[in-house]
Amino acid sequence: MGSSTETSTATTISNSSPPSPPQVVVSPCAACKILRRRCVEKCVLAPYFPPTEPLKFTTAHRVFGASNIIKMLQELPESQRVDAVSSMVYEANSRIRDPVYGCAGTICQLHKQVSDLQAQLAKSQAEVVNMRCQQAHLVGLLCMEMKQHSQYQQQQQQPTTSTISPTSSLSSLQMQQDVDDFIFNTITTDSASPDNNFDGLISGDTNLGSGWESLW
Repeated sequence: MGSSTETSTATTISNSSPPSPPQVVVSPCAACKILRRRCVEKCVLAPYFPPTEPLKFTTAHRVFGASNIIKMLQELPESQRVDAVSSMVYEANSRIRDPVYGCAGTICQLHKQVSDLQAQLAKSQAEVVNMRCQQAHLVGLLCMEMKQHSQYQQQQQQPTTSTISPTSSLSSLQMQQDVDDFIFNTITTDSASPDNNFDGLISGDTNLGSGWESLW
């Protein structure tokens, strides 16, 4: 009776215990897989050559070799290892494409492209400056032509005979009136003076003649 109770209790405890987590199968990195060796927990190549990118390690291993790659990564701090792996892969791809010059040939090509682009840019800038000068010259010619055309139209609108403005005509009339008044006053003054009174002289001569007659 007691043994059966203990058995049922043990069965209940075993049934109520949580299930064990499934075992995670860690795939070896691409480097260890290609090199056919066991990938340890602290593998130097595992963070940089994942199993999903086998071509990455194949290219670098073909040019540098696995031992040189491991040695270079161990000599660098972890913060610089990602950039170092990227540089090695790029240089290896360049060396495979161009076995003679490698990445140096790519750098030379890039320098040549930069020089060509700079020459094209300088030529384009010179053409822009030339076009701006031509545009300014054309604008100046157009302005000069428009000015001449406006002056020609103004000359065409003016009458052939010069017209006297009201101010100048009034001034001329006033001057003429002043001259006439001066002449009239001069004549009147001369006619009223005793030196120029011919009638008086004639009458005076008649009286003088009568005086002489009395003496005779």
